Amino acid sequence: MYTFLIMLMLLDGLVLGVVILLQSGKGGGLAAMGGGAAPTEGLLAGRQATTMLTRASWIGGFTFMLLALILSIMSSRAQQPTSILEQDFRGSAPVTAPAPAPALPGGTGTTSAPPATTPAPTNP
Repeated sequence: MYTFLIMLMLLDGLVLGVVILLQSGKGGGLAAMGGGAAPTEGLLAGRQATTMLTRASWIGGFTFMLLALILSIMSSRAQQPTSILEQDFRGSAPVTAPAPAPALPGGTGTTSAPPATTPAPTNP
């Protein structure tokens, strides 16, 4: 399903690019928006008749955005969050607890190291 939606989005992007490139320029760009030489064609102009290419670009753009939203939701749900404490440094297997240290000879049952003995200082 995910692969099908990606292929559909790719196809929609290609069709959308062709439709946009087939449209004729509306003139002036940003310079014509504020009024320019022909104020009736600027920002405050009346509603212009939409052509088939304009409608196709709106529909293609809406479809592209909808597919992008659906695919982003699907990809975020596919990954189950895991704790980094349960993974080793490679992130592939859970970490097991280390084996306990053996008891010291002498029967104390503790795992701490015996105290270090230092030789007594000698006076020359």
